[in-house]
Amino acid sequence: GMKIGHLRFKVRDVERAVVFYTGHLKMTLTERVGDDYAFLGCGDAHHEIALMKVKGTGLSPSPESTGFEHVAFELPDKRAFADTFMGLSKSGVAVKPIDNGISWAMYFADPDGHRVELFCDNRGIPGGRLTWGGISDELDVEVIKAAREA
Repeated sequence: GMKIGHLRFKVRDVERAVVFYTGHLKMTLTERVGDDYAFLGCGDAHHEIALMKVKGTGLSPSPESTGFEHVAFELPDKRAFADTFMGLSKSGVAVKPIDNGISWAMYFADPDGHRVELFCDNRGIPGGRLTWGGISDELDVEVIKAAREA
């Protein structure tokens, strides 16, 4: 069946974006075309993210406009979530952790302002909900830290 192949982000500085995605998200740089394009993967695919350099100083869309809102990557479990959250936080990335009932999620922006979500699916674990139902509660950092020890 059909599946999403990749997302292409317009960026001001390809190298800065590559450093962010390979460093913080541990993605792999699979191909680069000069300073204009880079392709990043996190699985078996050639790439899930394509970066395209754009020149100029055009305005970014306002948060109220329609269009693409964020990209989400799934982490394997709460421990991986906690490790990644702590690493991002220590690196100075402004991360917002949320308990969505069906998942733990963290939201942050890349250097060009694209919103990124990293999440772990909690539907199959004790206490996990099967449907989202609109729940978005603040996730306490101490609860996240405890998941590293579990």
